[in-house]
Amino acid sequence: MVRHIDADYDAIRRALLEMGGVVEEMIERAGRALSEHDAEMARDVIRTDPKVDALEKQIDESCHEMLARQQPMAADLRLLIAVLKITTDLERIGDLASNIGRSVRDIAARPDLPEAKEIHTLFDAARQMVAGALDAFMRSDAQLALEVWQRDDTVDDGYKSFFEELVSRTGKEPSAVEPYFQLLLIARSLERVADHATNIAEDVIYLVQGVDIRHTGRKDPVNA
Repeated sequence: MVRHIDADYDAIRRALLEMGGVVEEMIERAGRALSEHDAEMARDVIRTDPKVDALEKQIDESCHEMLARQQPMAADLRLLIAVLKITTDLERIGDLASNIGRSVRDIAARPDLPEAKEIHTLFDAARQMVAGALDAFMRSDAQLALEVWQRDDTVDDGYKSFFEELVSRTGKEPSAVEPYFQLLLIARSLERVADHATNIAEDVIYLVQGVDIRHTGRKDPVNA
């Protein structure tokens, strides 16, 4: 019986990591679609979103079944609660990646698409935060989760800098207002992806150490 229960928990972990891998790939492909002006790749990103939704439903059903059937306590209960919260954040990341895909689709074919290397820095930073948060979950590594959590300010600063730069460019290049607007939407979505990765990192820290670092506003709330 114990081995059977452990297998159920392992299946839930694997499904969550599969879901995480899908949203990571969505972000990576959306960034590649933008850099390669590939509208069809952007459409593929959009078409992937229902898979993320289906995985969320599957994981939720598995967690609710375990809660009802096993009535877990302590660490097992924290795991199921963390997984339910993490899948919500991953589903929202999938939605954001799909929104990015729509913006990329709309501007990919434009020959006058302005050069914006900074946006790819945001793509890389957001994807790495998602990957790092999921790696922390897989390894039950609170320190790694904390490092991801601390990187959110860097993404926020990058978004603000990019926003100010594009607003400045728009005043000088009024003909490029539409693609600039889409780039701003993409940047905003990436900033929100980083926020959801931060939420996942917080859940991992709580899962591993039982410490709630939400709203602390401190750089090292775990070890302080």
